[in-house]
Amino acid sequence: MTTQVPSGSSALTLPVLPPDTDLQTGERVGELIYRTLRDRIISGELRPGARLSVPALAEEFRVSRSPVRDAVIRLVQDDLAREEMNRGAVVARIEGEELVSLYEAREALEWAVARLAAERYTPALRRRLLALLTEHREVAEAGDFARHIELDAAFHREIRQAAQSPVLIRMLDGVQGRVMIAMRSTSLTGGMVQAVAEHQAIFEALGSGDPDAAGEAARAHIRRLKELLRAAC
Repeated sequence: MTTQVPSGSSALTLPVLPPDTDLQTGERVGELIYRTLRDRIISGELRPGARLSVPALAEEFRVSRSPVRDAVIRLVQDDLAREEMNRGAVVARIEGEELVSLYEAREALEWAVARLAAERYTPALRRRLLALLTEHREVAEAGDFARHIELDAAFHREIRQAAQSPVLIRMLDGVQGRVMIAMRSTSLTGGMVQAVAEHQAIFEALGSGDPDAAGEAARAHIRRLKELLRAAC
C-alpha cells in the first residue's frame, strides 16, 4: 500500500508507515528522500553544481525540512554533494586527480568482487550479463554515450551483487555513484567498443569459474580507464 499526495504534485509516493511513525519527520521518509535525490544525482537529472535547497525540496516533497536536511547531509557525507559558501549544498563536481583516485580504489575493488562472483557464478547471472552485453554492443556501435554509461554501470552492478559481499558492495556503490557523476560531465568516452570487448573478456572469465582470470580481467579493464583519465589530467 502507498500514500500519495494529490494529483498535480511532484511529491514522493510514500509507503504506508506504521501508526507510530511521524510522516513529517519519520526516519523512513528521510530514507526515501535520500534515495530519490541520490538516484537523481547518479542518473544525471541533477547535474554537478545544481543546488540542493532544503526549503525548495521540502516544498516539492510536501514534508517538513527536517528529513530533507538529513537527506542532504547524508549526500554530503557520501561525497555526492558539497557545501559551498553562500550557496549551501550543491551536487558535487568530480574531476581530475579526484577521479583518478576513485579509479585507483575501483581497480582493487572490482578485482575483489570479480573473484568472488566467479566462485558464485550461476546460470541466472550468465543470462543477465549476456543480455546486457548484447544490448551494450549495439549501443556502442551506435555511439550512444548516455546509454553506454547506464549499461556499463549495470554490468558491473550485476557482478558485485553476485559477489554476495555486503561490505564490498557498499564500498563499490559509493565509488560507482561518484564515478557516474563524473562520467556524465566528461568528454572522455573511454572507448565504448573497447569497453564492451573488455566486458566480454570479464564475462568469459567469470564463466570459466576461474577467480584469478576473472579478477585480472576486471582489473585490466579498470586500469585502462584509469590510465586514460590520468593522461587527460
